[in-house]
Amino acid sequence: MRINVVEENGAIVEISFGEGTSHKQLDEYFAGKRKTFDLRLNPKGTPFQKKVWAALCEIPYGKTASYKEIAQAVGNPDAARAVGMACNKNPIAIVIPCHRVVGSNGALTGYASGLDRKKQLLEFEQSNA
Repeated sequence: MRINVVEENGAIVEISFGEGTSHKQLDEYFAGKRKTFDLRLNPKGTPFQKKVWAALCEIPYGKTASYKEIAQAVGNPDAARAVGMACNKNPIAIVIPCHRVVGSNGALTGYASGLDRKKQLLEFEQSNA
């Protein structure tokens, strides 16, 4: 899988799927050898989006959380839809693991890179957890 990594001033501002270059920690992740990342990140977004993205980083490898659970974690229990929108705007795929967010019933819903890719990432993590 090829990944685009964009850095500014020594911090990652974007990771997306596509034709790109490799990155050591992402290569280790896809080899099943890395479960957490140690990268300097600087995602661009609103204060609410950044709060959601920080909460996403607390979801353990191989696990999932619902949009409602993330809304509760950021102190706004009625903001599940806003959490979904923040996930959709996540500029740093995989490292900020929006793929680990599912519907309240456990259903795979929404993923900017497609539900097939979301399912693939979740299955990969669960098999390597």
